[in-house]
Amino acid sequence: MMLSLKLAYRNLIGAGLRTWLNVFVLSIVYILIIWHYGVIDGWNHQAKKDMQNWEVGNGQYWNKNYDPYDFFTLEESHATFPEVFKKAIKKGIVAPVLINQGTIYPDGRIQSMLLKGINPDQKLLALPTAALNIESEEIPVIIGRRMARSCKLNEGDITTIRWRDANGTFDATEVKVVKIFNCNVPNVDAGQIWVAIKDLQEMMQSPDEATLFIIGKNFKTNETVSGWNYKSLDFLMTEMNEMIKMKKVGGSVFYIILLLLAMLAVFDTQVLSIFRRQKEIGTYIAMGMTRRQVVSLFTVEGAMHAILAVIVGAIYGIPFLLWQIKTGFTMPAGTDDMGITVAETIFPVYGIGLIVTTVILVFIITTIVSYLPARKISKMNPTEAIKGKIQ
Repeated sequence: MMLSLKLAYRNLIGAGLRTWLNVFVLSIVYILIIWHYGVIDGWNHQAKKDMQNWEVGNGQYWNKNYDPYDFFTLEESHATFPEVFKKAIKKGIVAPVLINQGTIYPDGRIQSMLLKGINPDQKLLALPTAALNIESEEIPVIIGRRMARSCKLNEGDITTIRWRDANGTFDATEVKVVKIFNCNVPNVDAGQIWVAIKDLQEMMQSPDEATLFIIGKNFKTNETVSGWNYKSLDFLMTEMNEMIKMKKVGGSVFYIILLLLAMLAVFDTQVLSIFRRQKEIGTYIAMGMTRRQVVSLFTVEGAMHAILAVIVGAIYGIPFLLWQIKTGFTMPAGTDDMGITVAETIFPVYGIGLIVTTVILVFIITTIVSYLPARKISKMNPTEAIKGKIQ
């Protein structure tokens, strides 16, 4: 085996530019696959962290009638705080949220939106709800930058909103934008206004009522709260997980094409090598090497392209990947308007499993592609091969 490795290495180095071109192409495949999946894994990690910090907490309890995709259920999807949550709310490990549909009239325009009431003193979410404690003649509200851009509102602006209370009566009042926050999660920003839950309960004439409860890490989950459906963190992250899977599948198509082109180059190189080195093959067999050993030699030569590609890729790939970890990958302008959770800059995450899997996968495929043309050697006649005749 050591003899085959030494001969394979010498033959590859002796091939010169042809070898290094194949090695360089394979190294690009390594780096691109690792970088691409690292960016997706980094996006997944950041998105889940942002969603947990800004929107879902450690899980939620929804009113049995609540459906986030059906606005018509909002009128019936709020109820009085269950006893099991009241003490937890005082301790700050559960945050009630009341949701109602409304309309905003910025500069005389009309736009639908969601009114969301939350405790200003809550610490479970990263929302700057403390700003709602300000004293003002108008009801203080906070909005995200997407909502502010959509409605052309700035901090300190006063506008009119309208809603319908629990009795079905329409009412309106003026609100003051006391804070505009920057958030990567559209579900707490786009088309939404946050207000103190006491103010919204009074506006809706629904005292001590909520639509859902956001729970913290220290809350002991009781999944059988009457009238409320428990939604785990995994359930709340389902859409994000599915989207990440789709992104990985879509990226795989491109890298399969790139990998096939690289494998085609290796295959053609092996075919050409066997064609040009027939006399050498015949000499090996005449000197006592079995056909299987000669086939193994040429297979090892092809497989060593992948090994050399790892070394070459490490030379320029490691600095590049480390630089990406430090600076991140800036998303194109307008990405935050797509309605998905994505940061302005994504910092890749390169797990050891990703690197090892990529190296092993490319090595195995390269070995198989190298073996296919090498099988022809087993059918060669040593005498004819030494003469350089093709069979």
